[in-house]
Amino acid sequence: MTTVIALANQKGGVGKTTTAINLGAALAHRGVRVLIFDFDPQANSSAGLGIRTEGQTTYDVVIGGAHAREVAVETCVDGLMLVPATPALAGAEVELVPMMAREFRLKRALDAVRGAYDYVLIDCPPSLGLLTVNALAAADEVIVPVQCEYLALEGLGQLTATLELVRRNLNSSLKLRGLLLTMFDGRTNLSQQVADEVRKHFSQTFKTVIPRSVRLSEAPSHGLPISKYDPASRASRAYDDLADEVIAGSRTEVPA
Repeated sequence: MTTVIALANQKGGVGKTTTAINLGAALAHRGVRVLIFDFDPQANSSAGLGIRTEGQTTYDVVIGGAHAREVAVETCVDGLMLVPATPALAGAEVELVPMMAREFRLKRALDAVRGAYDYVLIDCPPSLGLLTVNALAAADEVIVPVQCEYLALEGLGQLTATLELVRRNLNSSLKLRGLLLTMFDGRTNLSQQVADEVRKHFSQTFKTVIPRSVRLSEAPSHGLPISKYDPASRASRAYDDLADEVIAGSRTEVPA
């Protein structure tokens, strides 16, 4: 059974794309079939996996009706596929407005590939516009990356209100899988204070914490996930742990 997970937070720079790439790679290393759907017009998931495309993209899937499986391209990780994006996706936000059932365009596209992959990870844009609403309407679960820095909780109330609206009106089965603490620096009191505050307000917070890491920041410039760029790093081990947590709480069956 396919599990569709949206990585969402309207704040930018919190680790959505980093988590999409590295959680996707860690899951694929465990023998499951993973599709990353780059749904951010900045196209950072595509660039971070070394994919520069002149072919069809997420725009063609959502606006043009192209089949996601035919648009998907291979990555450097066996079992990890990517539906790439380009900045042209920014136009989709406007083009969706007059369309019938505009909130369900992505859901229809991903329903057509359920069964072809074990996990689909949607890298959402840093906003709560129509692209993100489409992702939430299509998803089974949401992971919310939260940066361990000042004002980390800012906007989470708005995001949780949006999730509740989507549950009531578009996707009653949508589940908050958990908040993921990212860019944690154990040398600072601030990181620990933010982590404690997030856990106090949100019981659904992953045990795994993603550390601040120079190697993790470098990996996208080489078009590689951290598991390929520096598999012995703390960040690589952290994403392995996150993959285990995701699998443990998932309805998707994973090969032994």
